[in-house]
Amino acid sequence: MLIIDVIYTKPLEEIDKYLVAHRAFLQRYYDLGILIASGPKNPRVGGIIIALGSQEAIEKILQEDPFYQHELASYKITEFQAVKYCEALKGMV
Repeated sequence: MLIIDVIYTKPLEEIDKYLVAHRAFLQRYYDLGILIASGPKNPRVGGIIIALGSQEAIEKILQEDPFYQHELASYKITEFQAVKYCEALKGMV
């Protein structure tokens, strides 16, 4: 599993212009079963995405994100091995 720390590099006014497109990008990968959860940080300085797959695959996928394409965010990817998880994740991890 991967935790993707999305860090905004532009003001929220710029982020908001691409928010609908960013969420459509995310939905594409939810539909494929790659993304598990995502949402904005509080305070709203970026977001968090939880994903399945290799770091290399996720790095390639993130290049499709409008936030990446318009240089609105940077990404820090942390891979971890889930050894405890809720029943809903059984079979995913």
